[in-house]
Amino acid sequence: MNTYPYNMKIAIYSRVSKESSDNSNQLIVLRDYCQKMEYEIYHEYVDVISGASPIRPEFNNMMKAASKRKFDMVLFFALDRLTREGTRKTITYLQMLDDYGVAYKSYSEQYIDSSGIFKDVIIALLSTLARQERVRISERVKAGLEKSRQQGRIGGRPTLDETTKMKIRQLKLSGMSIMVIATTLKISRGSVYQYM
Repeated sequence: MNTYPYNMKIAIYSRVSKESSDNSNQLIVLRDYCQKMEYEIYHEYVDVISGASPIRPEFNNMMKAASKRKFDMVLFFALDRLTREGTRKTITYLQMLDDYGVAYKSYSEQYIDSSGIFKDVIIALLSTLARQERVRISERVKAGLEKSRQQGRIGGRPTLDETTKMKIRQLKLSGMSIMVIATTLKISRGSVYQYM
């Protein structure tokens, strides 16, 4: 049963890897769904890139449009098509959409639907997973630092000076990739992520 009003404006989001050919299949299914539900497709945002990459131009364009309430709902084939950046990032994106007043729906996972009865349950579950993810990361970092200390090394990522931090942000804004920034400044990719 359709719980949304008719004539909703829908943003379709699709992400595929460069090697994959399933992009058109995803779009066909999502277009058909919109037609069946009598939804208007506002725009199709398609990124042909890794889902774990933080640089996804069409995803960023979609979120900007969502912040201006250009459409009513984001429709995606599955949650891993929306993002693979980890639980914390996923919940951040879903909460941002919710804050913008934009609904979200996974075509293949009926429980991921911000209008459905499971909305609060899904958010609570994702929040719990995000907390567990933070704890696991923290435990791995502590274990790594302890191992380094036992081997006589001082662990931890070196702090960057303000000039380098500023250069990271400038290069990122110019469109340079994380890897190229790290190579150019002779620092780790982790440091680039931390200060961009």
